[in-house]
Amino acid sequence: MGMSVSAGGARGGRGRRRGRKGPISEINVTPLVDVMLVLLIIFMVAAPLLTVGVPIDLPETQAKAMNSETQPITVSVNDQGQIYLQETEIPIEEIVAKLEAISQTGYDERIYVRGDKTADYGTVMKVMARISAAGYKNLGLVTLQEQDK
Repeated sequence: MGMSVSAGGARGGRGRRRGRKGPISEINVTPLVDVMLVLLIIFMVAAPLLTVGVPIDLPETQAKAMNSETQPITVSVNDQGQIYLQETEIPIEEIVAKLEAISQTGYDERIYVRGDKTADYGTVMKVMARISAAGYKNLGLVTLQEQDK
């Protein structure tokens, strides 16, 4: 390793030369802003994809929230009696065939049934009966947690 020591020279022993610049102590924020904008765009695009797109007014209960690591299969019944598998409207006759097509673990797949609180109880029960009769035994009803008023 080499090291140089200035002897002060003829300029009063300051040890600095006027031609040399010191280290730049400014922070370059341009790359930081670029990365943050890219992350913002990614989250803006991904956020709407994380929710089920069928507008349902769920009833409230005192049940605890469930932990789920995978994207569940969701069957929804809205207040007009329309049936949705994930976000696609389907007739009641096609529920079993569509479930068999998208089910990854077969009949052990967890299926969530979401029924609007003003939906016809009979329609929700028909949907659950068809799913159960097809061999799917792991059904769950989705509700909202009850809020203290």
